[in-house]
Amino acid sequence: MPAWDIDPINVQTTLNSTGEAAGGLEKAANSLVTNMASAAESAGTAVPGGQFNGPMIGPVATGTPRVPVGPVAAALSSYLQERQQKLAYMAQRTIDSVQGAADATNAYVTGDLDMAATHQANALKATVVPPPPGVDGNGGQGPK
Repeated sequence: MPAWDIDPINVQTTLNSTGEAAGGLEKAANSLVTNMASAAESAGTAVPGGQFNGPMIGPVATGTPRVPVGPVAAALSSYLQERQQKLAYMAQRTIDSVQGAADATNAYVTGDLDMAATHQANALKATVVPPPPGVDGNGGQGPK
C-alpha cells in the first residue's frame, strides 16, 4: 500500500495561492471583455451612423449605448463567442480542482484523526489475558 505524507498547512497555502491566481484570471477575463468591447466601439463601421439599424453584436454591458457595429466589432465578437466556452471551462476546472484538493486533504486529515481515535480506543480496551494453565480447571488447555 502506498504511503501518504500530506502536509495540510502547505496544501492550504498552495490552495490559497491558486485561488488568488484564479482571481487574477477572472480579472483578466473581465478586462478582456471590456477592452474588446471598447475596441469594437472605437473601430467604427463602414455604415454612416444615422443609417445603422442592425442588432447589437458582441459583448455588450447593460446600459451600453447603441452604436453602429462594423466588421472589426463583428470579428471581435466572433472571437469572444468562440472562446467563451473555453474560458468558462477553464474557470470551472480551476474551481473544481481546488475544491477537489481541499476535499481530499480534509479526508486525509479526518482519516488520520479516525485512525488515531481507533488506536486510542483500542489501547483503552480491557486486555483479555487467558488464565494460566491449571487455573481454569481445564488442565491448562484454555477455554472450552
